[in-house]
Amino acid sequence: MNILLVEDEQKIADFICEGLRAKDFSVTHCADGNQGYEMASNNTFDVIILDIMLPGRDGLDILRSLRQAGIDTPIILLTARNELGDRVQGLEMGADDYLAKPFYVEELNARIQALLRRRGGTLQHVIEVGSLQLDCISRSLNCHGQSVELTSREFSLLEHLMRSPNQVLTRGQLLEHVWGYDFDPCTNVVDVCIKRIRRKINSLESTGKILGVIESVRGTGYRLSTR
Repeated sequence: MNILLVEDEQKIADFICEGLRAKDFSVTHCADGNQGYEMASNNTFDVIILDIMLPGRDGLDILRSLRQAGIDTPIILLTARNELGDRVQGLEMGADDYLAKPFYVEELNARIQALLRRRGGTLQHVIEVGSLQLDCISRSLNCHGQSVELTSREFSLLEHLMRSPNQVLTRGQLLEHVWGYDFDPCTNVVDVCIKRIRRKINSLESTGKILGVIESVRGTGYRLSTR
């Protein structure tokens, strides 16, 4: 499988390249937006991993130009944690997924595999796991046709779990991606938020059996099961 990585931070690029090559991916890396656009335009890749902040053409400009040129290669955007506006804009412009820094290679690999499984499907910004449908543009959750009201933090936490179904995510990972580094790793804020999400989803059980359960993994964290 051939992957194009457009990332100007060398340490991050080395981390991604090493991790993906260990999983038998063929990775081509470039650190400049102009070069990245030329490579994406003139070569065939299975997936493009595209940082938003780049020298030369930025990631959103590259994305826009590729989609306007009819290139439908799956694209994963790499964003900083606070770039919500860029994430939404990227999804609206045709990106298939995004990943907020920092992240683990295992998570990136899971996103790549999920992209390839659902390639050719419909709205990529709508994540569907079991009975749960999460729209990342309208930021809404639906279950059996019923809307579930979530706070911004609850939405971000559930989105992170739904983008990696059946993958165990540690409390530390969830803290990093949803709350940031400035939280005490011994806090129970993740557990409290999970409890609220479960209660809201379970309140809709009368509408039908709910497939898509947040499971606790003792001593580790949580996963969203597709059962």
